[in-house]
Amino acid sequence: MKLVVRLKLLPSAEQAAALQATLVACNQAANHVSRVADHTGVRRNRELRALVYTDVKNGWGLGAQAAQHVVKKVADAYTALRAWRRKTSTRPRGAISKPIGFRNDAAQTYDDRMLSWQLDQRTVSIWTTAGRVKRLAYTGGQEQLRLLEHYRQGESDLLLRAGQWYLEATIDVPETPQNPQPQGFIGVDLGVVNIATTSTGHRHSGRRLNRTRRNDRTLRARLQQKGTRSAKRRAKRHAGKEARRARDINHKISKHIVAEAQRTGRGIALEDLGGIRERVRLKKPQRVTMNSWAFGQLHAFIAYKARRVGVPVVCVNPSYTSQECSRCHHIDQRNRPSQAVFACRSCGFVEHADLNASHVIGQRGWWVWVCGAESQVPALTPIA
Repeated sequence: MKLVVRLKLLPSAEQAAALQATLVACNQAANHVSRVADHTGVRRNRELRALVYTDVKNGWGLGAQAAQHVVKKVADAYTALRAWRRKTSTRPRGAISKPIGFRNDAAQTYDDRMLSWQLDQRTVSIWTTAGRVKRLAYTGGQEQLRLLEHYRQGESDLLLRAGQWYLEATIDVPETPQNPQPQGFIGVDLGVVNIATTSTGHRHSGRRLNRTRRNDRTLRARLQQKGTRSAKRRAKRHAGKEARRARDINHKISKHIVAEAQRTGRGIALEDLGGIRERVRLKKPQRVTMNSWAFGQLHAFIAYKARRVGVPVVCVNPSYTSQECSRCHHIDQRNRPSQAVFACRSCGFVEHADLNASHVIGQRGWWVWVCGAESQVPALTPIA
């Protein structure tokens, strides 16, 4: 299973200047390639490389491998744009009416010819436009360093984020065989008030995160309205904190859910919420909350963590999970007298609404698994 570990580089001032110049040169070259691709309509990697390879290599002082990675980055960006255009029904004109642009500090890919690792010394030797930078130190968490040492395989990306340099290395971790006979499924109800509610009774509240998001939006609007140089500097320092905070919370929640499923020998059932933003119509004040809801990220974190330890994950139809009774399965819109309360109009069962929905999701997950599982009935012996 392919994963990515992020390691922090510790360059000297001279090494950081070489890395900065390399990123600027690679991304300026990528902008040139993007303009050529947009003008000629040639956007496949091999054909595009035949057009621009020499110009990219000579015009920006890039090596052979770096030039090829620049062209491939542009080709991959246009491939992703085509996939997005096929998938979405809303197509902002500004996103497709001009060439794709790359920031001067956008990430750059390195392969093993451009980047070598000295794992015992925790240093790397990396290509730059100013020559090879050797003995560039890096650091990371204990688990990240262990994974890097045992499973590193493939390319790495050089990143500059908030003045700090990072390398994102690809690792190939062996998967644990999936549990063929789970002892039931833990249903996970994803929401905004409660980020995740499990059928085992754990509610991961989103109150603190939502309050912090409101404060972030208020601060961002105030700084944009002020518009001074100090306000812009503060906004730049503050940018990205909300996303990093949500990512950290989603990592913690997914780790807890997967660990519980592994410990109890059960699988995990999730709602298939793909396309919910396009399906649901909301009032304007609610749209910001919906668009900042990182349910897709949490779903992805649970999926890859479960796959790594062999916990089965199934996706179920989300229709009426909040209106269905987990006891008698009666569905009625009136079963939800308020956001937090579920009261069945048929059998009188009363429960917290998110907990009831998680039970429904867990039951649906079990039936999805049973319907898709291979039969355990032994084959009949033919009678002579």
